[in-house]
Amino acid sequence: MVKATPPTFRLLTAVALAVALVICLAGGAGATVVTTCRAAADSDARVDYGFCVAELGSHRESPDADTWGLAKVAALTGVNNADDAVYDAKALLAGGGKPGGPARAALERCAKLYDSMGFAFAEAEDEINNRRYAAGKGKAAEAASLAHQCDDALAKAGAVPSPMAKHSSYSVQIAVICTAITNLIK
Repeated sequence: MVKATPPTFRLLTAVALAVALVICLAGGAGATVVTTCRAAADSDARVDYGFCVAELGSHRESPDADTWGLAKVAALTGVNNADDAVYDAKALLAGGGKPGGPARAALERCAKLYDSMGFAFAEAEDEINNRRYAAGKGKAAEAASLAHQCDDALAKAGAVPSPMAKHSSYSVQIAVICTAITNLIK
């Protein structure tokens, strides 16, 4: 015959399991994408929280990343966007409605600027990886500056609206996020 377990013992066991679960969840959730993006947005008003969660949350390295890892993920998403921008600029240059004159020269310049931006974001990731945070943030700022240079070249060429606007906005925002998250690293 099975001896009945006293209700007090069952209650204490349930409480102990609940406390253990809370401790495990709290420890593991300390640097999730959601909490890190919230902290970044709280520390820097330029951070778009929804964009941060959407972009970093979709990266394959994010689920296991701590704050340091998420700063690197932000830089890597900047590399990907810059590569996409180079491809798009070259496609516009080769497309059926080929731009001419100043617009063509501006797009050619943008392709070069975004190529340099990809390297700047890659260097930002490398610097953050090596725990040289100031240098990493400097490279992220350099990447954002390159986006602004492309915007300026296209505006001067009269290419309004800018065919690179989506990439430019993305680059600047991911550079801000990269910097804000890097500032959170203890």
